[in-house]
Order: sequence, then C-alpha cells, then structure tokens
Amino acid sequence: MAGRTVRVQGFPTELPPDRVADKLTIHFLRSRNGGGEIADVQVLPGACALITFEAPEVAQRILQAEHVLSVEGRRYPLEVTAHGAELSPDEV
Repeated sequence: MAGRTVRVQGFPTELPPDRVADKLTIHFLRSRNGGGEIADVQVLPGACALITFEAPEVAQRILQAEHVLSVEGRRYPLEVTAHGAELSPDEV
C-alpha cells in the first residue's frame, strides 16, 4: 500500500464514520479533484481517514492539489498528507 495511501484530516467530526467515508469517497473519485479509483477508505478515531488508491499516480496527484469538502452548505479545508506504511515507534 506504500505510495498509494494518503492521510486526510479536517473533515467534520460530528458526522458518523460511514457518512464521512461516503463523502470522502465521492470527493476523491472525482477527476476534477485529481482523484481516481479507490481501493479502500478507513475512517479512524481522532478525525483522521486513510484513503488507498488503486494507482500510486492518483495518490501523487491528490497530494499536489488543495481539497475542500462541502457538507450541508459548509466548506471544510482538508489536510492531505502522504501516509507511510511503516509504524513509528510510538505506534507499536
């Protein structure tokens, strides 16, 4: 999964995780957002999500664009960063 997964933060935390996953999937599938085919979306505790794309070039495009998620008329700037597959010593 290395090179294909991005970490996303900044989405509304009051939404249920399944709704967040749906909103993020729709946003990151759209070609106008630099997106493409998604292999997996995981919404984690602490207002963080991991999105794994089918192709690493899609993840690279996503990282180079600014993303704003619209939910019920409100706009949420998303922070999108590369996600390393390795665990840090603090996560073990």
